[in-house]
Amino acid sequence: MKTYHEIPANGKCEGNLDLAHTLIESLPEGLTVDGWLNLSNKPIKSLPARLTVGGSLFLGGTEITSLPDDLVVGGSIDLNDTKIKSLPEGLAVRENLYLGNTPITSLPNGLIVKGYLELSNTSITSLPKGLVVDGWLSLSNTEITSLPDDLRVGGSLDLRNTKITSLPNDLVVGGGIDLSNTKITSLSEGLTVGGSLYLGNTQVTSLPDDLVVGCSLDLSYTQITSLPEGLTVGGNLFLNNTQIVNENNYRKKHLKRQ
Repeated sequence: MKTYHEIPANGKCEGNLDLAHTLIESLPEGLTVDGWLNLSNKPIKSLPARLTVGGSLFLGGTEITSLPDDLVVGGSIDLNDTKIKSLPEGLAVRENLYLGNTPITSLPNGLIVKGYLELSNTSITSLPKGLVVDGWLSLSNTEITSLPDDLRVGGSLDLRNTKITSLPNDLVVGGGIDLSNTKITSLSEGLTVGGSLYLGNTQVTSLPDDLVVGCSLDLSYTQITSLPEGLTVGGNLFLNNTQIVNENNYRKKHLKRQ
Protein backbone atom coordinates (compact mmCIF):
# COMPACT_ATOMS: atom_id res chain seq x y z
CA MET A 1 0.00 0.00 0.00
CA LYS A 2 1.34 3.41 -0.97
CA THR A 3 2.00 5.88 1.84
CA TYR A 4 1.55 9.59 1.13
CA HIS A 5 4.00 12.00 2.70
CA GLU A 6 2.82 15.15 0.88
CA ILE A 7 -0.19 16.83 -0.71
CA PRO A 8 -0.08 17.94 -4.38
CA ALA A 9 0.51 21.64 -5.08
CA ASN A 10 -2.66 23.74 -5.52
CA GLY A 11 -4.68 20.86 -4.14
CA LYS A 12 -8.28 21.29 -3.00
CA CYS A 13 -10.33 19.47 -0.35
CA GLU A 14 -14.06 20.14 -0.54
CA GLY A 15 -14.63 18.87 3.00
CA ASN A 16 -12.54 18.75 6.19
CA LEU A 17 -8.86 17.83 6.16
CA ASP A 18 -7.50 16.06 9.25
CA LEU A 19 -3.72 15.58 9.20
CA ALA A 20 -3.21 15.15 12.95
CA HIS A 21 -2.06 11.53 12.76
CA THR A 22 -0.27 11.43 9.41
CA LEU A 23 3.32 11.56 8.21
CA ILE A 24 2.74 14.86 6.41
CA GLU A 25 4.91 17.63 7.85
CA SER A 26 4.40 20.41 5.28
CA LEU A 27 1.66 21.79 3.04
CA PRO A 28 1.86 22.94 -0.60
CA GLU A 29 1.31 26.49 -1.80
CA GLY A 30 -2.18 27.30 -2.95
CA LEU A 31 -3.90 24.62 -0.86
CA THR A 32 -7.67 25.16 -0.44
CA VAL A 33 -9.72 23.40 2.24
CA ASP A 34 -13.43 24.16 2.17
CA GLY A 35 -14.01 22.74 5.67
CA TRP A 36 -11.72 22.75 8.69
CA LEU A 37 -8.02 21.91 8.68
CA ASN A 38 -6.51 20.05 11.62
CA LEU A 39 -2.74 20.07 12.10
CA SER A 40 -2.76 19.74 15.90
CA ASN A 41 0.42 18.44 17.55
CA LYS A 42 2.21 18.07 14.20
CA PRO A 43 5.92 19.05 14.01
CA ILE A 44 5.00 21.59 11.34
CA LYS A 45 6.89 24.89 11.58
CA SER A 46 5.29 27.05 8.89
CA LEU A 47 2.26 27.38 6.62
CA PRO A 48 2.42 27.86 2.85
CA ALA A 49 1.51 30.94 0.85
CA ARG A 50 -2.04 31.24 -0.47
CA LEU A 51 -3.50 28.80 2.08
CA THR A 52 -7.30 29.12 2.23
CA VAL A 53 -9.39 27.40 4.90
CA GLY A 54 -13.15 27.81 4.76
CA GLY A 55 -13.71 26.57 8.31
CA SER A 56 -11.48 26.59 11.37
CA LEU A 57 -7.72 26.09 11.47
CA PHE A 58 -6.36 23.94 14.31
CA LEU A 59 -2.64 24.41 14.98
CA GLY A 60 -2.46 23.70 18.72
CA GLY A 61 0.75 22.05 19.89
CA THR A 62 2.68 22.68 16.65
CA GLU A 63 6.05 24.38 16.08
CA ILE A 64 4.42 27.32 14.25
CA THR A 65 6.12 30.69 14.94
CA SER A 66 4.28 32.92 12.42
CA LEU A 67 1.41 32.97 9.90
CA PRO A 68 1.60 33.90 6.20
CA ASP A 69 0.41 37.39 5.26
CA ASP A 70 -2.11 36.05 2.74
CA LEU A 71 -3.69 33.41 5.00
CA VAL A 72 -7.50 33.21 4.71
CA VAL A 73 -9.50 31.43 7.43
CA GLY A 74 -13.29 31.45 7.57
CA GLY A 75 -13.64 30.15 11.13
CA SER A 76 -11.55 30.04 14.29
CA ILE A 77 -7.76 29.88 14.56
CA ASP A 78 -6.35 27.71 17.34
CA LEU A 79 -2.73 28.53 18.19
CA ASN A 80 -2.78 27.40 21.83
CA ASP A 81 0.49 25.87 23.04
CA THR A 82 2.44 26.84 19.91
CA LYS A 83 5.61 28.91 19.45
CA ILE A 84 3.78 31.75 17.70
CA LYS A 85 5.55 35.08 18.20
CA SER A 86 3.62 37.43 15.94
CA LEU A 87 0.54 37.78 13.73
CA PRO A 88 0.39 39.38 10.26
CA GLU A 89 -1.03 42.88 9.79
CA GLY A 90 -4.54 42.80 8.39
CA LEU A 91 -5.38 39.38 9.83
CA ALA A 92 -9.15 38.92 9.95
CA VAL A 93 -10.50 36.38 12.43
CA ARG A 94 -14.13 35.59 11.70
CA GLU A 95 -14.68 33.48 14.83
CA ASN A 96 -12.34 32.75 17.77
CA LEU A 97 -8.58 33.28 18.14
CA TYR A 98 -6.80 31.11 20.68
CA LEU A 99 -3.26 32.13 21.70
CA GLY A 100 -3.05 30.71 25.22
CA ASN A 101 0.30 29.48 26.53
CA THR A 102 2.34 31.03 23.72
CA PRO A 103 5.35 33.42 23.68
CA ILE A 104 3.46 36.08 21.73
CA THR A 105 4.21 39.59 23.02
CA SER A 106 2.11 41.86 20.78
CA LEU A 107 -0.82 41.97 18.36
CA PRO A 108 -1.20 43.91 15.09
CA ASN A 109 -2.95 47.28 15.15
CA GLY A 110 -6.61 47.24 14.17
CA LEU A 111 -7.07 43.52 14.87
CA ILE A 112 -10.74 42.49 14.76
CA VAL A 113 -11.83 39.20 16.32
CA LYS A 114 -15.49 38.32 15.76
CA GLY A 115 -15.51 35.74 18.55
CA TYR A 116 -13.29 35.05 21.55
CA LEU A 117 -9.68 36.17 22.01
CA GLU A 118 -7.69 33.92 24.33
CA LEU A 119 -4.41 35.42 25.57
CA SER A 120 -4.10 33.87 29.03
CA ASN A 121 -0.68 32.68 30.15
CA THR A 122 1.13 34.49 27.33
CA SER A 123 4.00 37.00 27.25
CA ILE A 124 1.67 39.79 26.10
CA THR A 125 2.41 43.13 27.79
CA SER A 126 0.12 45.52 25.89
CA LEU A 127 -2.80 45.58 23.46
CA PRO A 128 -2.86 47.42 20.11
CA LYS A 129 -4.89 50.46 19.16
CA GLY A 130 -8.19 49.72 17.47
CA LEU A 131 -8.57 46.23 18.95
CA VAL A 132 -12.15 44.97 18.65
CA VAL A 133 -13.27 41.71 20.28
CA ASP A 134 -16.92 40.81 19.80
CA GLY A 135 -16.75 37.90 22.25
CA TRP A 136 -14.83 37.55 25.51
CA LEU A 137 -11.24 38.65 25.99
CA SER A 138 -9.06 36.63 28.35
CA LEU A 139 -5.83 38.18 29.64
CA SER A 140 -5.52 36.28 32.92
CA ASN A 141 -2.03 35.46 34.18
CA THR A 142 -0.27 37.89 31.83
CA GLU A 143 2.06 40.87 32.38
CA ILE A 144 -0.51 43.35 31.02
CA THR A 145 -0.51 46.66 32.93
CA SER A 146 -2.96 48.82 30.95
CA LEU A 147 -5.61 48.75 28.22
CA PRO A 148 -5.93 50.96 25.11
CA ASP A 149 -8.40 53.85 25.31
CA ASP A 150 -10.35 52.64 22.26
CA LEU A 151 -10.68 48.99 23.31
CA ARG A 152 -14.05 47.40 22.48
CA VAL A 153 -15.15 44.14 24.11
CA GLY A 154 -18.59 42.71 23.34
CA GLY A 155 -18.34 39.81 25.79
CA SER A 156 -16.56 39.45 29.11
CA LEU A 157 -13.10 40.76 30.04
CA ASP A 158 -10.90 38.49 32.18
CA LEU A 159 -8.02 40.32 33.88
CA ARG A 160 -7.47 38.02 36.84
CA ASN A 161 -3.95 37.76 38.24
CA THR A 162 -2.53 40.50 36.01
CA LYS A 163 -0.53 43.64 36.80
CA ILE A 164 -3.33 45.91 35.61
CA THR A 165 -3.50 49.09 37.68
CA SER A 166 -6.18 51.11 35.87
CA LEU A 167 -8.91 51.00 33.22
CA PRO A 168 -9.50 53.54 30.41
CA ASN A 169 -12.21 56.15 30.91
CA ASP A 170 -15.66 55.38 29.48
CA LEU A 171 -14.81 51.71 28.97
CA VAL A 172 -17.88 49.70 27.91
CA VAL A 173 -17.80 45.91 28.27
CA GLY A 174 -20.81 43.93 27.09
CA GLY A 175 -20.26 41.07 29.54
CA GLY A 176 -18.55 40.90 32.92
CA ILE A 177 -15.14 42.10 34.11
CA ASP A 178 -13.00 40.01 36.44
CA LEU A 179 -10.27 42.01 38.20
CA SER A 180 -9.74 39.57 41.06
CA ASN A 181 -6.23 39.43 42.51
CA THR A 182 -4.96 42.46 40.59
CA LYS A 183 -3.19 45.63 41.73
CA ILE A 184 -6.00 47.93 40.66
CA THR A 185 -6.81 50.62 43.22
CA SER A 186 -9.63 52.54 41.54
CA LEU A 187 -12.06 52.35 38.62
CA SER A 188 -12.39 54.84 35.78
CA GLU A 189 -15.23 57.27 35.26
CA GLY A 190 -17.90 56.21 32.79
CA LEU A 191 -17.26 52.49 33.28
CA THR A 192 -20.20 50.37 32.08
CA VAL A 193 -20.29 46.63 32.73
CA GLY A 194 -23.07 44.62 31.10
CA GLY A 195 -22.46 41.54 33.23
CA SER A 196 -20.92 41.07 36.67
CA LEU A 197 -17.92 42.94 38.11
CA TYR A 198 -15.49 41.00 40.29
CA LEU A 199 -13.09 43.03 42.46
CA GLY A 200 -12.27 40.46 45.14
CA ASN A 201 -8.79 40.67 46.72
CA THR A 202 -7.94 44.02 45.13
CA GLN A 203 -6.81 47.32 46.66
CA VAL A 204 -9.92 49.22 45.51
CA THR A 205 -11.06 51.69 48.15
CA SER A 206 -13.77 53.59 46.27
CA LEU A 207 -16.06 53.38 43.24
CA PRO A 208 -16.94 56.02 40.60
CA ASP A 209 -20.23 57.84 41.15
CA ASP A 210 -21.65 56.77 37.78
CA LEU A 211 -20.70 53.09 37.88
CA VAL A 212 -23.24 50.83 36.15
CA VAL A 213 -23.08 47.04 36.65
CA GLY A 214 -25.67 44.96 34.78
CA CYS A 215 -25.47 41.89 37.03
CA SER A 216 -23.64 41.28 40.32
CA LEU A 217 -20.90 43.31 42.01
CA ASP A 218 -18.37 41.44 44.15
CA LEU A 219 -16.36 43.63 46.55
CA SER A 220 -15.33 40.81 48.90
CA TYR A 221 -11.99 41.18 50.69
CA THR A 222 -11.39 44.73 49.48
CA GLN A 223 -10.61 47.96 51.34
CA ILE A 224 -13.88 49.58 50.22
CA THR A 225 -15.41 51.77 52.93
CA SER A 226 -18.40 53.38 51.21
CA LEU A 227 -20.65 53.16 48.17
CA PRO A 228 -21.39 56.09 45.81
CA GLU A 229 -24.82 57.69 45.49
CA GLY A 230 -25.14 56.89 41.77
CA LEU A 231 -24.14 53.23 41.89
CA THR A 232 -26.40 50.95 39.82
CA VAL A 233 -26.23 47.17 40.34
CA GLY A 234 -28.62 44.91 38.45
CA GLY A 235 -27.91 41.77 40.51
CA ASN A 236 -26.35 40.83 43.83
CA LEU A 237 -23.95 42.97 45.88
CA PHE A 238 -21.28 41.11 47.85
CA LEU A 239 -19.65 43.09 50.67
CA ASN A 240 -18.33 40.33 52.92
CA ASN A 241 -14.99 40.98 54.63
CA THR A 242 -14.95 44.69 53.73
CA GLN A 243 -14.84 47.86 55.83
CA ILE A 244 -18.44 48.73 54.91
CA VAL A 245 -20.51 49.42 58.03
CA ASN A 246 -24.29 49.30 58.41
CA GLU A 247 -24.59 47.21 55.26
CA ASN A 248 -28.40 47.20 55.33
CA ASN A 249 -28.53 51.01 55.42
CA TYR A 250 -26.19 51.19 52.43
CA ARG A 251 -28.31 48.72 50.51
CA LYS A 252 -31.47 50.78 51.07
CA LYS A 253 -29.90 54.18 50.53
CA HIS A 254 -27.36 53.63 47.77
CA LEU A 255 -28.26 50.49 45.82
CA LYS A 256 -30.45 51.02 42.74
CA ARG A 257 -32.11 48.16 40.93
CA GLN A 258 -32.50 48.16 37.15
